[in-house]
Amino acid sequence: MAYLKHSKSAAVRARLDHPVVDGDGHWLEPMPIFLDYLRDVAGPAVVETFIKKATDTTWYDITPEERLRRRIHRPTWWGEPAGTLDRATAMVPRLFYERLDDFGIDFCVLYTSLGLFWVSNPDEEIRRAVSRAVNRMNAEMFKPYAHRITPAAVVPMHTPDEAIEEATYAVRELGLKVLMIANHVRRPVPAFMREGAEPNQVRLYMDSLGLESPYDYDPFWQRCIDLKVAVTAHSGSMGTQWRESVWSFTYNHIGHFANASHAFARALILGGVTHRFPQLRFAMLEGGVGWACNLVTDLVGHWERRHREAMESQTRPTNLDLQQLKELFREYGGRVYEEKTDEIFRSINLAEAFKTPEELTERAYRQPFDDFGAVPVRSGEELRQHFAERFFFGCEADDPITAWAFDRHGNHRLRPIFSSDVGHFDVPDMSEVLEEAWEMVEHGLITEDNFREFVCENPARLHTTLNPDFFKGTVVESAVAKLLK
Repeated sequence: MAYLKHSKSAAVRARLDHPVVDGDGHWLEPMPIFLDYLRDVAGPAVVETFIKKATDTTWYDITPEERLRRRIHRPTWWGEPAGTLDRATAMVPRLFYERLDDFGIDFCVLYTSLGLFWVSNPDEEIRRAVSRAVNRMNAEMFKPYAHRITPAAVVPMHTPDEAIEEATYAVRELGLKVLMIANHVRRPVPAFMREGAEPNQVRLYMDSLGLESPYDYDPFWQRCIDLKVAVTAHSGSMGTQWRESVWSFTYNHIGHFANASHAFARALILGGVTHRFPQLRFAMLEGGVGWACNLVTDLVGHWERRHREAMESQTRPTNLDLQQLKELFREYGGRVYEEKTDEIFRSINLAEAFKTPEELTERAYRQPFDDFGAVPVRSGEELRQHFAERFFFGCEADDPITAWAFDRHGNHRLRPIFSSDVGHFDVPDMSEVLEEAWEMVEHGLITEDNFREFVCENPARLHTTLNPDFFKGTVVESAVAKLLK
């Protein structure tokens, strides 16, 4: 085709002795075609409701003063590329397929765009209908290109039952091999719920599914193992606290995927999910890996200070030698300390004021005591390795922080996966994504071996840990098998 060029990304691919697997591309579902699928799945009444919700223009219809008064955050705007060829590519499966060589990509795990906005919708009928329609549409429209593209299924997570139902249907009925979940659910705090209250008058909290959820999601995690699929999470946090700018999309957008993933990963670790289901692998998409380098370091640091044995030996209030403390007060504090020693002992901790060491110790043992009780590791290094084995991180091509995952001092050594994010505003030219990733090698940030891990081995390991046949019948089958062997 005349418009296809020999791109810089294609030149990068030509020099590699391994395939390139895109762990997170996107397409833009054409709305009129999608509505046909939605109508078939749920009927015309749901289509009408969907259109009404999708065309809500409240932010634009009210005055600036009212926006500020109600603190309505600015919705996403101009979020898709305006280059004509790239826009068509993002919307037409055949064109997307035919341009893969131009991108330097051998195989693409392709994600929804429409589903990102609706997988967490609080309206159950809409949420589940949209997920089912997107899954049918994507499975059918990309079926002819299965040897180079596999679409991810959209799985709503408001309850384990709906998640299990849609995941099972997507894998066993539609033949999809990748699940994309919402990694949190915004739920009303029961103590603040009022019948008939407006949604913005009810206090919400974020249920990150792995820790202190009102539902037991273990049956869903087990179903993922039964279905032989990794869990890939693709949820943001725009519109939550700290991300509610009325005017600035950029203020709300920067870091919002990382923010949601940070909470999800914490919940999975501290809630014991990754220990109860050691076979399961999780991918946190589109947030990069910098936050994960920080999180694993923080987890290890907290484990070393806050697991039960450490707390009992390092911070238990009754460990204080009150007689020695009294002597130190008298020697170095003078009369003001000596006169108030008994009062100080009755309020020995600032964070828990006006309690004696005995009271502080006794009441702590009456509560859940160990933050790491569900994390049966024997050392900080074991926790670090556990984290690194279970989690993968979607990193966009132009993100130099990806290099942190390959820390040569051994502090992180995490598993980033190449994520083109084609189809969205942050990729103005689809043909440049692989070349942008290769710049990390050219600039000495990572080695060619690191690059191979990034664009091939890590995405392959994510999906083959539970399903060794994931790439069977694809153009990368033999190459991936050789690398992973």
